[in-house]
Amino acid sequence: MKNKTLSKENMFYQTNILYIGHFAIDTIIRFKEKRKPSLGGSVSFGSLALKKYTKNVYVRIVSSIGKQNFDPFLLNPLKKNKINLSIKYYDALNTNFILNYVDHSRSLILKSRSPNLEIIDIPINIRENPPEIIVLVPLCNEISMEYVKDILKMFPEAYIGIDLQGFIRKIDLESGIVSYLYEEKILSNVKQMITLIGDKLILKGSENEMKLLSGKEDLFEVMEFFNGFDNNGIYIMTLGEAGSMITKKGETLIKIPAFTPETVIDETGAGDVYLAIFLYEFYNSDFSWRSVENAALYASSAASFLVEKKGINGCKSMKKVFSRLCQKKYITECG
Repeated sequence: MKNKTLSKENMFYQTNILYIGHFAIDTIIRFKEKRKPSLGGSVSFGSLALKKYTKNVYVRIVSSIGKQNFDPFLLNPLKKNKINLSIKYYDALNTNFILNYVDHSRSLILKSRSPNLEIIDIPINIRENPPEIIVLVPLCNEISMEYVKDILKMFPEAYIGIDLQGFIRKIDLESGIVSYLYEEKILSNVKQMITLIGDKLILKGSENEMKLLSGKEDLFEVMEFFNGFDNNGIYIMTLGEAGSMITKKGETLIKIPAFTPETVIDETGAGDVYLAIFLYEFYNSDFSWRSVENAALYASSAASFLVEKKGINGCKSMKKVFSRLCQKKYITECG
């Protein structure tokens, strides 16, 4: 049974969602133009997307911040949108990425990193008012396997959204270059995590991430690999302009198109918005496979708006997302 949070101000029920992961300071280079540092990280993009999308959501973030190079002003958009922040501050450097976009691909360099997250820092008010959905979105392996195990013990009824990227990134300790290279221990931990979470898992990864984890190259073989896990979790592979694919054991593969944006200014965070809106729409559905497809269409439409503006400014309301969805203007048909 869904146990939603009652808003005292508005007297309506809200889906209770908790984001866990680092905030980032993003320095973006696009077409060789270097932009000033901005707020980044999946916790930022996902939470703000939800608050712009609907009033029927209560969003909290658990994170750590290194004070030495983090401007508190960057958190103002989150505070303005009444996102509840549970942050542990350290006298250290914060997670800071340089993102260099060339065409539709990007390279990442990690310049500095906040400390790992600790389960003891989950505040008592979150434990007493447990989330219905927990979104684990690390950027640079700051969420350990033990942390995941503790989260599952602490919140056994919650659906768990996972973004693969921060769990499987390999980061060169000297240069900070981020790559996706085969490393048995990392991939083994992720597979163990999938098994531990079980039926309440919703996992999203990019094409490269899903290929790396599965060891497959053919897209359909990649998706079939995830059907091999002994659970009823949902697995999403985002494919950029080619859309996305979704699978679940015993169900027909879903192919979702990408919607055409009016312009492309900044692709950063599109996958975060996709996952956020998918989780909200899925949780507020009848959980049928048709509803999963509908949730993904909303998610794809929402992501297409984000790329039209810099940073976190492209998030739109459910009404605008639905309007674009109905227009059915696709970049290309998936698959």
